[in-house]
Amino acid sequence: MDTLSETEKKSLKPASDLSQRRLWYLFLGVAFGVFALDQLTKGHIQYHFGLYESRAVIPGFFNLTYITNSGVAFGLMSGEPDTWKRLFFLSVTLLAVGFIFYLFGHFRSKGRGAAIAMGMILGGAIGNMADRVRLGKVIDFFDFYIGGCHWPAFNVADAAISCGVLYLALTLYRHKE
Repeated sequence: MDTLSETEKKSLKPASDLSQRRLWYLFLGVAFGVFALDQLTKGHIQYHFGLYESRAVIPGFFNLTYITNSGVAFGLMSGEPDTWKRLFFLSVTLLAVGFIFYLFGHFRSKGRGAAIAMGMILGGAIGNMADRVRLGKVIDFFDFYIGGCHWPAFNVADAAISCGVLYLALTLYRHKE
């Protein structure tokens, strides 16, 4: 005897091709939006600020400060030769992008949350890669601090990657079997 209603049966079926396609569009749309916002904000900072120029947004807490980072997070690898760094970062980013697509294929069954989170991570990765290919370094400008203690400067791409990872973790936690 079948005790499930028609609505319950439909909810147990795998997502249709159309809804899967929409998740891919959402994933790629978020990635493009993050990439575009990242590049627009960096372009604005480059055009309107001199290198190392700082302007207070919230005095005593938040500045916009134009700096560049030729290393990885927190300035690591800054002293390495430029050619080696470009090749290293391009290789690592391309591997990461491939891995992001693989993970999205695996996690897209988790729905819109996974698509948005993975799109944020992908857009951020490509945004920072574009800087490294074009400039050999990344433009950072968000400068949060209290007194003399500054958090390392970052950009939209960095924020999107960090928020995307957190959102993905929350999404996966909510959907764990």
